[in-house]
Amino acid sequence: MAGDRVAFIVAGVQKGGTTALFDYLAEAPGLAMSDEKELHFFDNDVMDWAAPDVAAYHAHFPPFDGRLRGEATPIYLYWPQSLERIAAYNPAMKLVVMLRDPVARAWSHWKMEFARGAETQPFAWCIRQGRQRLFAAEPWGVHREFSYVERGFYGEQMARLYGLFPRDQVLVLRAEDLRADPGPVLERLRAFLGLAPSAAPAPREVHVGREMDYGAQLTDDDVAHLRAVYARDAARLADLTGVRFG
Repeated sequence: MAGDRVAFIVAGVQKGGTTALFDYLAEAPGLAMSDEKELHFFDNDVMDWAAPDVAAYHAHFPPFDGRLRGEATPIYLYWPQSLERIAAYNPAMKLVVMLRDPVARAWSHWKMEFARGAETQPFAWCIRQGRQRLFAAEPWGVHREFSYVERGFYGEQMARLYGLFPRDQVLVLRAEDLRADPGPVLERLRAFLGLAPSAAPAPREVHVGREMDYGAQLTDDDVAHLRAVYARDAARLADLTGVRFG
C-alpha cells in the first residue's frame, strides 16, 4: 500500500556529512531508518525499472508501524535517472540535500578514493586533466569514484531536482552547520518532516578522513582553479537555494 512507502531520502551529497546525519536520524523518535546507510536502490542501473523490486527495498526497513521510513544514499542527487526513479516510486517523497563547500568536498572525496586504492593519481591532476576519464565511462560522463569535480555542480543538480519535485518537498541543509551545531539543523529537518521537536543530540564526528601520507596538500592554486570552475554553477545554486560557499 502507498502508506508503507519510504517517506524521505537524504539524497546528497557524498562527503557532505550524510553519515553523521543518518546516525542522528537513526536515534531520533518517530523515524524508521533503513537497516544500513546507502541502500543504492534508485541508482541500480541493472534493475528492471518497468517493474522494480520494491519488496526487496522495503525489506531494509522495520515492519511498517506508522513511523516515517527514511534512508540516505548520497549518490542519488548526482547519478542519472535516480531522481526520476524516486519520483516514479513516490511522487510525495521528501528529499533532504546536505551540501558542503564543493572544494572541500572534492578534496575529501579524492582522499577517500586515494586511501582505499581506487585512485592513484594526484589531486591536482585529477581535477584538471583527470576529468577526461569520465568521457570514457559508462554511463558516459559520470563516474562513481572519479567524479571529484562533477559532484560539486550543485546548481545543476538542484535544478534537476526542482524540476521533478515541488520545492516544499525539498530541504537543503549545509554540512558545515550540522557539524558546528547539530541541534537547530535536526529541528529544521523534523519540522520539514512534520514531526514534533525532540532533545538535541550531542555533536559527533563520523567518517573522519584516514590519517596517512597523501603525498600532497590542497594548494591555493587548486582552490582557485576549482572556484573558477564552479563560479557559474555557484551563482545558479545561490539563485535557486540561497546557499553560497567560498
